[in-house]
Amino acid sequence: DFVGFGVEEAIPFTHILRQLHAKDGIMSVLGNHDFALYHHGLTDAEKEEKVNQLTAYQRDTLGWQLLRNQSYLIQRDSAYLQIIGVDNTSCQGQGFQTISRGDLNAALQFRGRPTGYSLEAKGDGMQILLTHDPSHWQGEVIPMTDIPLTLSGHTHAGQVRLFGYPLSSLMFTESEGWYHMDNQSLHINTGLGCTLPVRLGVPAEITVITLLNQQ
Repeated sequence: DFVGFGVEEAIPFTHILRQLHAKDGIMSVLGNHDFALYHHGLTDAEKEEKVNQLTAYQRDTLGWQLLRNQSYLIQRDSAYLQIIGVDNTSCQGQGFQTISRGDLNAALQFRGRPTGYSLEAKGDGMQILLTHDPSHWQGEVIPMTDIPLTLSGHTHAGQVRLFGYPLSSLMFTESEGWYHMDNQSLHINTGLGCTLPVRLGVPAEITVITLLNQQ
């Protein structure tokens, strides 16, 4: 979740957000809050306009690669990294139902591809999926794909940990940190912000993941 209710929350921090830099660009996806679900009193059309404003802000004002059911290809010689991003997808069976706007099949199609290069060409490659709600992993990612690494958030680990257990574990099968199933892995970041203004035993988190070539 980039905002709680709308883009107006982010605008005062534009000068800070513009200081973020990455060699191959900054990738982002939309979470449930980003769809103005909790901005009561707005019509569906007004909520959609809020989403469009947030999309334009990230892409045009900040220059980020906001992936809305799209993917982005990073290439190094004959190797590639495909960053796949979907809108919030809430799957039944765990957590709480919010909104499901993700289209994984559409996202697997390239938004940008270097000239003369394709996944069918010989070379090493890897896919990383950005999907806000971790319930998407067991609900769709594992049954439908062989994507090796999925990155999620959403749970905040419940923002409270009691006797070593995060409150989010009461609702989510995967609630924080690393999970593995066969050759697929999920990492859930506990976030920086709060739904309620409290964090007890769940500090804010920035995750650094290093990818290694095993050859």
